[in-house]
Amino acid sequence: MYSNNTSEMLKAIKTKRAMMINCANKKGFTSEETVKYSQELDILINEYQKASQQCSRPKEEVRFAFNQMTLIFPKVCDYFQ
Repeated sequence: MYSNNTSEMLKAIKTKRAMMINCANKKGFTSEETVKYSQELDILINEYQKASQQCSRPKEEVRFAFNQMTLIFPKVCDYFQ
């Protein structure tokens, strides 16, 4: 639905939230239109959370690789001395 650019997604979430609040104030919290905006907002938030998790995985992989490297590097240094 939206690109994986998290800043674009946050902007869409803020816009949809404002639309939902405005509608709720005018038509009530249980109006069909307010509920529709709420459901659309839920979808946007779920997409944002999925995109955020995908962005954090490479960081965790780099951290794991760095930790492995710090365990191995002293042994390599000892080997060459």
